[in-house]
Amino acid sequence: MAEFALLAFVMLLGLGAYWSMVIFPKQRDFQKRQRFARELAAGDEVVTFGGIIGKVIDIDAEMGVAQVEIADGVVIRVLNAALMQPYDAEEVARTAQIGIKEEQFAAEEITS
Repeated sequence: MAEFALLAFVMLLGLGAYWSMVIFPKQRDFQKRQRFARELAAGDEVVTFGGIIGKVIDIDAEMGVAQVEIADGVVIRVLNAALMQPYDAEEVARTAQIGIKEEQFAAEEITS
C-alpha cells in the first residue's frame, strides 16, 4: 500500500511539473494573443505571422479577417489569428541587435 501511495505521489508531482512547465505557459500566451486580438483597432500598426508590417484599416470580427495596408494603396486581407503583435520599432531593432551579436559570437567560436 505504501508503494502505491508513493507511486501516486510521484505521478501527481510529475503531472504538476508538466502543467507548470508546458500547459501554463501556453495558456498564458493564448490569453495574451486573445487580449491583443480583442483590443485591435483600425490604425494600429501590427506584425503578421509572416513578418509583414502593416497598418490595420478595417476589422471584420465576425469573419475573423482584418484589412491591413502594407504599402501605400496596397491592402491585404489577413486572418486576425495571423496578426501576432503590435509593431514596436525599438523592440524589433533590439531583437535584431541581439541576433547579430549572437551570430558574431558563434562565428568567433568557430574560428577559434
